[in-house]
Amino acid sequence: MEYVIQHKQPEAVFRFFEEISAIPRPSYHEEKIADYLVAFAKARGLWVFRDELHNVLIKAPATEGLSDRAPVLLQGHTDMVCEKNADVEHDFLRDPIKLYVDGDLLRARGTTLGADNGIAVAMMLALLDGALGAHPPVECLFTTAEEVGLNGAEGFDYRHIDARRMVNLDSEALGWVTAGCAGGIRSDLVLCAKTELFAGEALSVSVAGLMGGHSGENINSGRANANKLMGRLLDVLLRELPDTRLVTLTGGSKDNAIPRECRALLAVSSIEAASSILEEEGMRIAESLSADDRGFSLTVETGEPEAVMLSGEDTRRAVSLLHTARNGVMAMSEDIPGLVETSRNLGVVTTEDATLTFVFSSRSSKESALDGSVEELDALAASLGYTARHYSRYPGWEYAKVSPLRDAYLRAFRDVTGRDAAVNVIHAGLECGIICSKLPDMDVISIGPSMHDIHSPDEALELSSTETFCQTLVRLMEIL
Repeated sequence: MEYVIQHKQPEAVFRFFEEISAIPRPSYHEEKIADYLVAFAKARGLWVFRDELHNVLIKAPATEGLSDRAPVLLQGHTDMVCEKNADVEHDFLRDPIKLYVDGDLLRARGTTLGADNGIAVAMMLALLDGALGAHPPVECLFTTAEEVGLNGAEGFDYRHIDARRMVNLDSEALGWVTAGCAGGIRSDLVLCAKTELFAGEALSVSVAGLMGGHSGENINSGRANANKLMGRLLDVLLRELPDTRLVTLTGGSKDNAIPRECRALLAVSSIEAASSILEEEGMRIAESLSADDRGFSLTVETGEPEAVMLSGEDTRRAVSLLHTARNGVMAMSEDIPGLVETSRNLGVVTTEDATLTFVFSSRSSKESALDGSVEELDALAASLGYTARHYSRYPGWEYAKVSPLRDAYLRAFRDVTGRDAAVNVIHAGLECGIICSKLPDMDVISIGPSMHDIHSPDEALELSSTETFCQTLVRLMEIL
C-alpha cells in the first residue's frame, strides 16, 4: 500500500496504524480486523486466541535476558467511533479511512480518525513484531465493541490471562497516567406515537456545525448538544404556534458522542410565521454558544410532506422530553477538584414508523449516582408515556493508592523526557473497570499519546507525542 506518514518515528507503529486504518472496523463489525490480527500472529508463530466476539489475545515470549520477569498485559480495543461530516460520502463498513498529515497532526478527511483506539492496536503489533526493543513476556488483548458499552471486554474469558500487571493504551494525553475512571449505563426512552394524516405545510429545520466531542471527556467543556438545541427551538415554536406537528426527528449517531447535528421535519400552518420564530430563537442561541461552537448553523427551509404526522399530544410529549431531560454535567466531585462526578448525554434521537427513540448515556464515579440517573429517567418516561430500557452498564475503576506499575511508568516517563508525569482520574469509561472486576488483583494503568477531539471528524493524533510515548513505553518494558 502507499503510506501517507513519511519520515516519522516510530516508523513501525505508523505503518501498522495505516494498515489497520484501511480495514473497516465499526463496533460490532470487527471481523476483518480480527482476521488481520490472527493472520499476523500465525505468520510470526505467536500464540493466539480468538473468541466468538472477535476479541483476540496474542502472547509473545520475553526477549533474551528477560524471561525471568513477570508477564505484562497490554490492552486496547479494535473498534472505532464512526462519525462523519454531513457533506462527506463514506461507508464505514467498506471504505478505508483517508488519512492526511497536517503539520504535527494526523487527521482523516471528513471522518473520525480511529486513533481511538487504533494507535493502541498499532503499538501492540509493533511490540509483538520485535520493533520496540526488549520486553518481558507480553500478552496483548485486543477487545471489541468498546465504544458501544465495553461489550468485548465484558464477554472475554479471562482464564486465558496470566499477567497481573496491565497497561491499557486507551488514554489520550501524553504526560498523564490515568488511574481511575467512571462507570456508566445506556438508556433508551421510546415513544410509540399516534399519527394523523399530514396537514399544513412541510418545514425542515436543521441544526449543524457544532463541535461535538466525547461525551465523557468533553462534557464539561461547554459544547452544545444539537439534540438539546433542537428541543429549545421546538419548545419555543410550540408555545407560539401550538398547532405545529412533528413528523420526524433525527439527531446524533452515537450515545457516547455529543451530537453535532439534528434535523426535524414539521407540519406547520404558516412557513413564514414558523421560520420567523425559529430564526429569531436561533440568533439567541448563537449568541449564547461557546467559541468551540462558532460553526453553529440553523437552516429553516421548505420540506417535503409525508403521509402522516404525530398527533398534537405526542408532538408535545416528544418536545417535552427533548427540551426538559437533564443533560450535561449533573454533579462535580467533592474529592478531586475539577473532576466531573456525574453526567448525562442525550446522544441519539431517531424516528422510525412513528416510533421515537431517545438514547442517553449516563456516567458517574458513584454507583448510587448511576442508580439515581436511571430512576430519574424512569420517572420522566412514566410522566410522559414513554417506555424505558437500561442496558450495557459497566463498572468504574477505583483509584489504587499503591501501584508498583504506576510508579514504574512515572520513572520511565522521567527517564525519557526529564520531567514528571501527572496522575489523574477521568470522567469516561475504560475497559479497566471491567477487567479489574474480573481480575481484582490486577495492577493497572491507562496511558497513551496526545489526541484531540476524539469521537468527532476533527479527531487528530499528535505525531511527535506518539514518538515520545513510544519511547516511554519501550523504557517501561525494559524496567518492568
